[in-house]
Amino acid sequence: MDALELIDVYWRAANYLSVGQIYLLDNPLLTEPLRPEHIKPRLLGHWGTTPGLNFCFVHLNRIIRERDQDMIYIAGPGHGGPAAVAHAWLEGSYTEKYPEITQDAEGMRRLFRQFSFPGGIPSHVAPETPGSIHEGGELGYALAHAYGAAFDNPDLVVACVIGDGEAETGPLAASWHSNKFLDRSSDGVVLPILHLNGYKIANPTVLARIPEEELVKLMEGYGYRPHIVSGDDPAVMHALMAETLDTVFDQISEFKYGSADRLPMIILRTPKGWTGPAIVDGVPVEGTWRAHQVPLAAVRDNDEHRAMLEEWMRSYRPNELFDPEGRPVAAITETVPEGPRRMSANPHANGGELLRPLSLPDFRDYAVEVKEPAAAHSEPTRVLGGFLRDVIAANPVDFRLMGPDETASNRLSAVFEVTDRAWHAETLPTDENLSSDGRVMEVLSEHLCQGWLEAYLLTGRHGLFNSYEAFIHIVDAMFNQHAKWLQASKKIPWRRPVASLNYLLSSHVWRQDHNGFTHQDPGFLDVVVNKKAEVVRVYLPPDANTLLSVADHCLRSRDYVNVIVAGKQPVLDLFTMDEAVAHCTRGLGIIDWASNDEGAEPDVVLACAGDVPTLETLAAAALLREHLPELKVRVVNIVDLMRLQPPSEHPHGMSDDQFDALFTTDKPIIFNFHGYPWLIHRLTYRRTGHGNLHVRGYKEEGTTTTPFDMAMLNDIDRYHLVMDVIDRVPELGERAAHLRQRMVDARLRARAHTREHGEDLPEVRDWTWTPHADTP
Repeated sequence: MDALELIDVYWRAANYLSVGQIYLLDNPLLTEPLRPEHIKPRLLGHWGTTPGLNFCFVHLNRIIRERDQDMIYIAGPGHGGPAAVAHAWLEGSYTEKYPEITQDAEGMRRLFRQFSFPGGIPSHVAPETPGSIHEGGELGYALAHAYGAAFDNPDLVVACVIGDGEAETGPLAASWHSNKFLDRSSDGVVLPILHLNGYKIANPTVLARIPEEELVKLMEGYGYRPHIVSGDDPAVMHALMAETLDTVFDQISEFKYGSADRLPMIILRTPKGWTGPAIVDGVPVEGTWRAHQVPLAAVRDNDEHRAMLEEWMRSYRPNELFDPEGRPVAAITETVPEGPRRMSANPHANGGELLRPLSLPDFRDYAVEVKEPAAAHSEPTRVLGGFLRDVIAANPVDFRLMGPDETASNRLSAVFEVTDRAWHAETLPTDENLSSDGRVMEVLSEHLCQGWLEAYLLTGRHGLFNSYEAFIHIVDAMFNQHAKWLQASKKIPWRRPVASLNYLLSSHVWRQDHNGFTHQDPGFLDVVVNKKAEVVRVYLPPDANTLLSVADHCLRSRDYVNVIVAGKQPVLDLFTMDEAVAHCTRGLGIIDWASNDEGAEPDVVLACAGDVPTLETLAAAALLREHLPELKVRVVNIVDLMRLQPPSEHPHGMSDDQFDALFTTDKPIIFNFHGYPWLIHRLTYRRTGHGNLHVRGYKEEGTTTTPFDMAMLNDIDRYHLVMDVIDRVPELGERAAHLRQRMVDARLRARAHTREHGEDLPEVRDWTWTPHADTP
């Protein structure tokens, strides 16, 4: 056979296996007529995009073999899972990962049975699928993932199949601009294949219906060299695709060696459900939206449909594809690349195999000196910037800092002492810190930052995503998908651990007083805590030294999503570095110098999590010690939020005995929290003393105002905390009435001052901890 005939054999085999996965429980080689018991009771999966994916895979295999090309794929239409599974089985990697799914008739039967079946595998290109780093369950992120995989992989080509439905999403539309961040010498190459089959679930797609001239100009406007492969005749299409890919890879070589300025891309136009049933029940299916999922829906109960299924599957001539034992014939195995060159076995698609630990400087070397607690101020993220600067310098090819134009705003500017922002578009004399080899990736799209970083991590590298807290919500759904990927991967033995996805959320709710209500939202924590405890961590370091300790820990971790919330504005320095390490190692603890209950039972516990809530809690403790010196106050700070859960719910959780010893079982707990109050109740509702817990936090009150007025609007301020103590410690009610009234008046005075002067009272703004006579 010539090369095109071999390609067609493989393609027919992949299509046959794909149909079998959707429909069959048994009789995989059609050695007897199909009967109802051979058919799955629930038909799940997507056929419409699958033959196009199979078409791309087999043609890319030829390129890999002929050019010894290192290549992985991203299947944007991830619901075309049957194609990726069929591809991995034909390449032999599926059997290598799952020895029970052998390359024979029995293995084929098991392959079919497990697909979208209880106890089996998902219908999408999931973590269970060898060769995949992109599920595609939620559309929009394929091209961002492709570029993230290509960064710092100079010999890699990432073939990215983009469905025309996905191409309508905002994230995908922005992702075309990723080529402005790709360095031809140090990065790999992305080959976008825009697959137009004309329809989504029930409607036509925009890019398939606009004039071809307009579409070509659109792609040229994005900076690509488009090539069109269009048709429905398999023989013609095989020849056209082979010719086009030869041209495309010649152009990729030209780009890599500097003689071309644009990367090629392919516009592939095929019928939806190509090679499937043309007409079912008198209506057209192939080439229409009806082919999107299951073209023949009543196969088990409808004799006519079952006969059509058998005719459809036999149209691929399975006797030419598999020997009598069900093994792929030599014409197929000869077309498969060898070893790790197989896309389904490429180590870049199992990045933990390539992962190397970061070379990290000693974070203690960046410590802020603390002679007295809460007496001086530092900007935590500015301090962290010095640490990240040296992380970047020590790891020049496998660490990147992502952010939506906020690196400097979030006080991480020290990184620009050793690197620039990656940029491959026009530069002007007034620009600063732009270069082709920059390690900072800034683009005003949280979707791109997230997608780039996810794929960068999944292909074996490290990074950090810094963002304004309120707008990290833009990637809520992407975070969900990545967390689910990690959770699933932990249960797959051959998936090696990857570096954690680290978020640094700054410019947070309590210091967005100048930008106003739109910038005030700490709710990403609620989204994160919804995920399985085995993959999420939330840290709220209250000062610079605790932030350094937490950041070092997160950068060393594997297979987590770590969320760090830390302010960029000056906050009090609370802990020496040794104290910070101990405090972060525990995850929470009593602040001894702010408490006066040692050796006695506390009358009240003041708990806090977050830098501003901690500041206000300390100020409240100082007021209580000044005005009610006989009151025994215990101040507890929480850095690792998940410590509040029991160990049955989270690996970091505290036992009930530990929790009760720290928070008591019968004393009031006034908890001042960075986020929405009910999150603390969710985490602690099983605890004995939960009924004594009163949580203050953000309650959706905000505006453009001063920092302390923001605190007062949400009742997390020091004066209101003192009032909470008076209201909840039984013996204080009557004898502390005067103090309570003074706290009300203090709030009024502070509010009036902001309205008259536009800034906070100096006694509030400049507050520091003053040692008291009863301080140990």
